[in-house]
Amino acid sequence: MAVEVVMPKLGMSMKEGTVSVWNKQAGDPVKKGELIASINSEKIEMELESPADGTILDIVVPEGEGVPPGTVICYIGDANESISKIERNIETAQTEVAATATATKVKESQPSVQTAAKEKIKISPVARKMAEAANLDIRTIQGTGPGGRITKEDVQKAIANSSSVESPSTKEQKPAETITHNIEPTKKVPVAGMRKIIAERMQGSLQNSAQLTLNMKVDVTDLIALQKQLTETAQTHYETKLTVTDFVARAVVLSLQQHKEMNSAYINDQIHLFDSIHLGMAVALDKGLVVPVIRNAENQSLIQLAQNIKSLAKRARQGQLSHEEMKGSTFTISNLGAYGIEHFTPILNPPEAGILGVGATYDTPVYIGDKLERRTILPLSLTFDHRVLDGAPAAAFLRTLKQYLEEPFTVLL
Repeated sequence: MAVEVVMPKLGMSMKEGTVSVWNKQAGDPVKKGELIASINSEKIEMELESPADGTILDIVVPEGEGVPPGTVICYIGDANESISKIERNIETAQTEVAATATATKVKESQPSVQTAAKEKIKISPVARKMAEAANLDIRTIQGTGPGGRITKEDVQKAIANSSSVESPSTKEQKPAETITHNIEPTKKVPVAGMRKIIAERMQGSLQNSAQLTLNMKVDVTDLIALQKQLTETAQTHYETKLTVTDFVARAVVLSLQQHKEMNSAYINDQIHLFDSIHLGMAVALDKGLVVPVIRNAENQSLIQLAQNIKSLAKRARQGQLSHEEMKGSTFTISNLGAYGIEHFTPILNPPEAGILGVGATYDTPVYIGDKLERRTILPLSLTFDHRVLDGAPAAAFLRTLKQYLEEPFTVLL
């Protein structure tokens, strides 16, 4: 009997999961424990293993399609097992996934889709959405999937055929924008999983807060000299390499303790001030950005911060962070120095009131008294929520941070 493989629940708050990559196709043999797909939800990604030996009988949810946890995404069974035996289960799973979307999207002006629903035409959820968007009658589309199921490729072909037979006079009547949107792209990438969550959060951040960015240059010549002096000691005794980012993180924590209004959040028309500092450290991944959180950073020394920053960044790149380790930050640091970026405008990580952008260091001549010296400069960009605090207190925080970094021994005390 076929085994149902369902979308796993990757966290308590997970509402939707997406198959980012199928490693197997229908008809492929699999062994129990073998990787069959990559699943992602919000900012968590994991590899899905086969629960049994057998053959992939059918893939119900295509790549890029978001479905609730518990939804059947594929079936595994005996190689000679008839696909017809599980078609009813597949249709039921598809109906559950697409029921809400279909109910809201189907209108009286689209009788073809309503009729198709009654006739229970086998069609994948993503293909159904494409057909609805193109106003195609899916009864006229020949399905090439298992059991005659209509796939997204079938709909794409039908759209292409429909466009090719369109009369020139009809094209002339269309507005320019519609014609532009009908140009076939080289590739369509669904906005789903991690990318979808990032898009929603960043758009919401800009729409729901009053963001302003202050820039400042910091002379870190002495800090880099101190870092080099401590490198061997840190490596020998703690097996940790100290970086400029570690010093910045420690200086940020000390500065937040003096400027508590920056360690806050705007929530439900209230300003929430926090005593504990939960420091978010943005980490760039191939598929997006995650922000693991160092909790109670105010209780950690420079070397402890350095160890936690490196450990969380490593686990983030390996996809081993839990959902709990990526929420609850009160202030975030984003470093683009490795890419050669100097000043930039970081976007707030809602509902936080502040985020610090760290740029690339560069050498430049600077007058020290009457003498011109070669100094190393670190660009900083502070974005803050103007609903929470004004420019003067934000500038005061940035000035305190500058003092710590230009007098680096103070971060060790």
